[in-house]
Amino acid sequence: MTAGLNTGSNYAYAAVRIVAGFLFSCHGVQKLFGLLDGNQVEVFTLLGLAGIIELVGGVLIALGVLVPITALVASGQMAAAYFMAHAGQGLWPILNGGELAALYCFLFLYIATRGAGPLSLGRMGS
Repeated sequence: MTAGLNTGSNYAYAAVRIVAGFLFSCHGVQKLFGLLDGNQVEVFTLLGLAGIIELVGGVLIALGVLVPITALVASGQMAAAYFMAHAGQGLWPILNGGELAALYCFLFLYIATRGAGPLSLGRMGS
């Protein structure tokens, strides 16, 4: 049974990369434009920089362009967000509100090590 599941693993990875990138970019849209029920922040602040990383990085990851470096930057941003905004409020991410930041951090770390994979613009020329 697992052999059948493994045949689609590259495309499942591509789906995870695309969806994660898209959802990450939505956080950038919230911060930079105040859309999607977000609060617009000043661009030249830490939150503004986070919004730029989320929007641009999310789009690049979803499209499969410059994935290793972009995902590594996104992972670092999420680690910083966790420790700056959540860790001081308690040990457990589920209790301090940092579970999404922790999940994105490790998801993007995995994506950085795996690369663009199939269904990516970065592989179209290869």
